[in-house]
Amino acid sequence: MERRTVLKILGVGLGGALALGGGGLGTYYAAARRDTAGKIDLDTPLRIPPLAEATAVASGALSFALGIQTGETQLKDGAPTRTWGINGTYLAPTIRARRGETVEIAVHNGLDRETSLHWHGMHLPAAMDGGPHQPVAAGETWTPRWTVDQPAATLWYHPHVHGATADHTYRGLTGLFIVDDEDTDALGLPTTYGVDDVPMIVQDRALDGDNQFVERLPLAGSLGVIGDEILVNGTLGPYLDVTTRLVRLRLLNASNARLYNFGFSDDRTFALIGTDGGLLAAPWETNRLYLSPGERAEIVVAFEPGETVDLRSYPSPDLGGASGRLDGFADRLDICRFRAADTLADETALPAALGEAPDLAGADVAAERSFVLSSDQINGRSMAMDRIDFGVREGTVEVWEVTNDNGYIHNFHVHDVQFQVLTVDDAAPPPHLSGWKDTVLLVQGSRYRLAMRFTDHTDPNVPYMYHCHLLQHEDDGMMGQFVVLAEGEQVGAVPAGHDHS
Repeated sequence: MERRTVLKILGVGLGGALALGGGGLGTYYAAARRDTAGKIDLDTPLRIPPLAEATAVASGALSFALGIQTGETQLKDGAPTRTWGINGTYLAPTIRARRGETVEIAVHNGLDRETSLHWHGMHLPAAMDGGPHQPVAAGETWTPRWTVDQPAATLWYHPHVHGATADHTYRGLTGLFIVDDEDTDALGLPTTYGVDDVPMIVQDRALDGDNQFVERLPLAGSLGVIGDEILVNGTLGPYLDVTTRLVRLRLLNASNARLYNFGFSDDRTFALIGTDGGLLAAPWETNRLYLSPGERAEIVVAFEPGETVDLRSYPSPDLGGASGRLDGFADRLDICRFRAADTLADETALPAALGEAPDLAGADVAAERSFVLSSDQINGRSMAMDRIDFGVREGTVEVWEVTNDNGYIHNFHVHDVQFQVLTVDDAAPPPHLSGWKDTVLLVQGSRYRLAMRFTDHTDPNVPYMYHCHLLQHEDDGMMGQFVVLAEGEQVGAVPAGHDHS
């Protein structure tokens, strides 16, 4: 019986028992809440991931070279931490390309085992997706090539090895992939990378007494590895010196399992301007923002000269239930300090109109499908590499209704497409779900209707994935596969062995 199936039988009752007392168990439950607000030093300059260097090749494509490697990284005082990285010892460079450009990425695996890189949020052929069907063997190089054809957005890349995604990602293989376009350029938003347009890869990690990563599963926890220290771009206790009045933060929840409820220490409001698939139609002012693993958000924050304020993750009492405390839902965590200069440049403004709102609510729907996530399965089936669950027709719109029936938190990610959240429990989605998404948090028992259009890339044999993006859940089997079919094509069969095309 799978771990979360057992926990569904025992865990909720255990969570209640822990909350009420129970000797050592009660002490464990009481100590499970972590509060670092104002209690840790935020005194290390925030590392900004370097931009990946691109060279033009004869075909006109932009060529990037990514080398996956092992190494050691000095994350804190004491022994260095054994880590994995891409073109470095931990994390990866930020890839940046414009809509309409063709990219060619040489991924060399310098590890002693196979791994992969998946381009999360990217619209591209299935054979270039970097999912479990495109592993890169130790010592080999895989060179996917595609034309970027989607609106400006903050995407990312990470391993997607069947059964080992959580482990490979936890060790450090994560980077941003930023797409630019002319429409966004014209808006006058903050755009100076690392100055007023700042990447923030947020991760939790647990380190042992020798500063080595520990994949620590909480007793009776349900989500996977939960760490007690927060890194931003691989920096523990970071600060950023602010030199402009408006700063755009590109937030990525790159944790394996932890959910963040972002807000500032003085409860100031900020503007959400973009989600997974690009800009919202208009800014939304808020002082809290949930991001589950895999989700991204672009926010714009206004600063005053000379001030200091901290970005935090706040408790999420409405999620997780009694046992949610064990999975970090009661935690209050300092993330990053912002120190504003005495004089701030004031050269950008936040426009009232940003991007195009999703337009699938009135589209003709070719098919509706239902997905129930429960007990490490989707619709009662665990992931099988040789099984294609269904095919969708290129050029059509489908509506997928997704429900979390597990008793614990999940989310839902679909490869290749950005979707529109039509409704949550038959009501209009909240403002933070009003834009294009590829990953959505699933609150237990709620029904999410997602509309998506499948275009351009067809292949009856090489599938895309849909899955929970809590990485241990994905590795345990909460994943399925679909193919996109041209007119007249039928669902084929996954090629025997691994696909390196």
